Amino acid sequence: MKNLTPAERLIVAADFKPNPTKGENRNWARRRVLMLADELSGTGVCLKMNSILRACGYHLIKEVHDRGLRVLADLKLYDIGETLSTDGMLLKEFKPELLTVACIAGVPAMQALKTELPDTEVLGVTVLTNTKDGNEPSDAQAMFVCSTADAVLRFAKLAGYAGINGLISSAKEAEMLRAKFGVAMTINTPAIRPVWAVVSGDDHDPERIMTPTKAIMAGADRIIVGEPIVKAGKPRDAVMRTIDEIASAISALSAA
Repeated sequence: MKNLTPAERLIVAADFKPNPTKGENRNWARRRVLMLADELSGTGVCLKMNSILRACGYHLIKEVHDRGLRVLADLKLYDIGETLSTDGMLLKEFKPELLTVACIAGVPAMQALKTELPDTEVLGVTVLTNTKDGNEPSDAQAMFVCSTADAVLRFAKLAGYAGINGLISSAKEAEMLRAKFGVAMTINTPAIRPVWAVVSGDDHDPERIMTPTKAIMAGADRIIVGEPIVKAGKPRDAVMRTIDEIASAISALSAA
């Protein structure tokens, strides 16, 4: 596993969806992101942003950096190589520490992106965490003609061929990916739910959700936690509680 502090292993998803009936818009969402960044300043965690970057622009990365936090630009870039090369060039001046690309874009496109961003850890998104096994139109068999696990492994192999830095996948696949790729790529797992968290209307596949401890024990380098932190009464306290859990899991791994 990558040599990271417990705080560096936590990525907080700053996902805020405006409610127009309450007069909320993209400026409201931007303010919420920066308020969260202010509250988490000094904790050492990374802030994940996606929709808000499309709505408000890459300068928001600098504003979060100014508050002492690292950034995962969760753009899930997907296009031909020339376009992803352009994406990389346009992102370079903002220096996101982490960036996501869709593995389905293919090896040449991922390589083109990485070439432009040698100092950014580029992470390949395998299969989204709400994908289930089965035959419904939104499920793995219908989309990939294989199981979720097989699709994750197929896309992870593309990321490996492309030489990018890491993978995004559910914690359920972390052990399989670690066994297959060793330490060649970092494993970063969303849909993490601490045992103390209650998330109403959760849209992730319940079978692909894990606690921070189980995810770290399964081989994840980093965990991504959203609603349990951002919707907590005191997000900073929730962050510190999660960091403590990560630290305990790392200690248990070291002692094993």
